[in-house]
Amino acid sequence: METKHDDSVIGRARVQDTPELEAYYKELENLGAGALWTVANDIEPWEPRPSSIPMLWKYDDLRSLVIKSSELVTPEQAGRRVVYLVNDKRKDVSAAVGWLYTGIQVTRPGESTPAHKHKAAALRFIMEGEGGYTVVDGNRITLEVNDFVITPNSTWHEHGVAEDGKTCIWQDGLDIPLINALEANDYAVLDGKQELTAPENFSPLVYGGVGLVPADQEWDKPYSPLFKYSWKKVYPALLEAAQVHEGSPFDGILMQYTNPATGGHVMQTMGASMQLLRAGEHTKAHKHTGSFVYQCAKGKGYSIIGGKRFDWKERDIFCVPSWVYHEHVNLSETEDACLFSFNDLPVITSLGLYQEKTHPDGYQTVE
Repeated sequence: METKHDDSVIGRARVQDTPELEAYYKELENLGAGALWTVANDIEPWEPRPSSIPMLWKYDDLRSLVIKSSELVTPEQAGRRVVYLVNDKRKDVSAAVGWLYTGIQVTRPGESTPAHKHKAAALRFIMEGEGGYTVVDGNRITLEVNDFVITPNSTWHEHGVAEDGKTCIWQDGLDIPLINALEANDYAVLDGKQELTAPENFSPLVYGGVGLVPADQEWDKPYSPLFKYSWKKVYPALLEAAQVHEGSPFDGILMQYTNPATGGHVMQTMGASMQLLRAGEHTKAHKHTGSFVYQCAKGKGYSIIGGKRFDWKERDIFCVPSWVYHEHVNLSETEDACLFSFNDLPVITSLGLYQEKTHPDGYQTVE
């Protein structure tokens, strides 16, 4: 039997205010207390209640301003030269959606950021440029367009671009709002550069770039030993899967980036995926708990999120809040489209909070 979802149901708060009750509430307030029934219907909703709204950030609109930041401040002055993207409903915590932060970082040839670390976990998705690199706990890794890179929490890291490279731009994703909400964040700057502890690209070369686990390698850390997932290996894997697998009716061919040592998420608080939408594909609508930030890595199309259409093309970034219906459409009839995304699913699933619901009509009506 389906539960009735309105506040007339017995067990929901239905107390009418009286002068006597209002005086009682004031007495409680003066003692740092309150009556649960005055807030119960707000803090215990019938269904998950998103605090964010769907948003789309057009790369064509932002790129010139991202480049301009490199003319106005140096990496040493700014620490990290980033234009961050903020949700209209999450400005108080600088979040793009839910408890996730994202921004667009720029580094010019010959520049590098100071080595630093923080409790917030971070990831990068490379958008353009040549000669970029990152150093994570002494591992120097080169970067190419559409590569996905992780910087686990509390690892020393720095980024730069070779003197003979081209200006690099990448998307940063962090769980800063979540870690701040838990009052657990910190930040430290290293005095000088990191000492390199392995040959260049040791991590992606040793682990095959796709998660092969060498028999002679031991790994006891709670995050992936593979710090870079190469597009040149990920995209062919998507194409091969599409040859033999129908994929998800809601996400097309969806591949999770995983920790090769465990098969789980790449980090403890953030996961990431790459999905392929076949030519002309229109996925069905569903909603689930967990917040997502997307970037179009290839192609063009649109997503319907909460009944509103958002058109995207390569490098555009958009978000899907928790428990909001969404579906995706590839506008090309001849070419596939690929969407990168990162999310807070490791937190949601580890706490037993994941739930999902399909749209009763299969597809949404666009407002």
